[in-house]
Parts: sequence; structure tokens; C-alpha cells
Amino acid sequence: MTAAPDSPASRADRIGDAALDLLVERGMRGLTHRAVDERAGLPQGSTSNHARTRQALLETAVRRQVELESRVLTPHEMPGPDSGGDALVDALALALHRYLTDHRPLLVSRYELALEATRRPELRSFFDRAGAVFHGPLTAMMTAAGSASPERHALSLIAWSEGLMFSCAAGSFHAAVPSLAELRTGVDELLRGMLGGPFRPGPA
Repeated sequence: MTAAPDSPASRADRIGDAALDLLVERGMRGLTHRAVDERAGLPQGSTSNHARTRQALLETAVRRQVELESRVLTPHEMPGPDSGGDALVDALALALHRYLTDHRPLLVSRYELALEATRRPELRSFFDRAGAVFHGPLTAMMTAAGSASPERHALSLIAWSEGLMFSCAAGSFHAAVPSLAELRTGVDELLRGMLGGPFRPGPA
């Protein structure tokens, strides 16, 4: 029986996945249309048909990066805006632990794309718009937790989390992944310090 042809969406996913794999293994120089075709097992020229320019290929990679990162915590695991500070601590610690144990390649590909965005203004704009999908919900959670300055506190929390993940995935602490309990303690200390006291309670 002849296999059904790829849908446009599934082919885009295969191209995006192959692009991210190449970024992890070979860095930005290893990301070419031909290499993506070979990695994805697609006929030569398939990636060029989908993303004709290098900018389009990079945007495909960023789009897939955002989609895969959105699955690190499933929707039902994310705390609602009125869940309270403890639920936010639990969710953030779980997300950090999953990144550092099961999804390290996603961190490496993100760093490659972020660095390339510093050299390509057109990619910077696309990269920032894609990343903004994570900022709004976190700001809302900080508001619900009782923050008097939710946008500033969300920035501090993101910066702390990004720094920790980089240190443990690519930096000087790469050989020692904190436990889930250790990560929860760190997030809890940070949030309580920013909020200046007990969390606003969640629903009873």
C-alpha cells in the first residue's frame, strides 16, 4: 500500500524538527536547506520549496521551537490566574526540571536561534513576537500571586530562570542538574522575596 503524502503541516513540522536537530548538533553553520532535506528524509529541494530563503528557514525553526516549548508543560498543568503563588511555584519548578532533564536539546537550539537573532534584525523581530506568547500569561500569574509590579517581576523571574537553565545546560553547572525539590525551593525563595511576604492564597 502506498503511504499517504505528507500534509503541508506535517512536512513543515519535519522540516522544523530537522532544522532544530541540526542547530543542536552542528550549530548555525550546519543549518542548510540541503542538510535539512537529508535529516528529514525528504526529496532534495523540499526545504527550499517550503522556505526559499535562509530567513524563512530560520523562521520555520523558531516557529517549531515555540510549538515544542509550549508542550513542556501541558495546558492542564499550568496554573490558572487565580491559583495562588504555591501553584505557580510548583508549575515553574516542574517546567525547569523538565527542560533540564528531558528537553536539553530545546535549550541549545533556543540559544543558537537567540544568538543569530542578535545579528539579523528581521529574525530578531520574529523571534521576539514568537517569545511573547510566554510573557503575557506569566505576567497575569504574577498579578494573581499578589505582585505590585507584575511586569517587572515577570522579567526578573524569566531572567532568573533563563540564567539557571543556561548554567545547567551549557554553563559551568552543566554536569549537575538540580532536583525538582531544589528547583522548587529556589523559585519559592525568589517569588517570596519579590512579593515581600506570603503568597496570595489560591482557591480553597
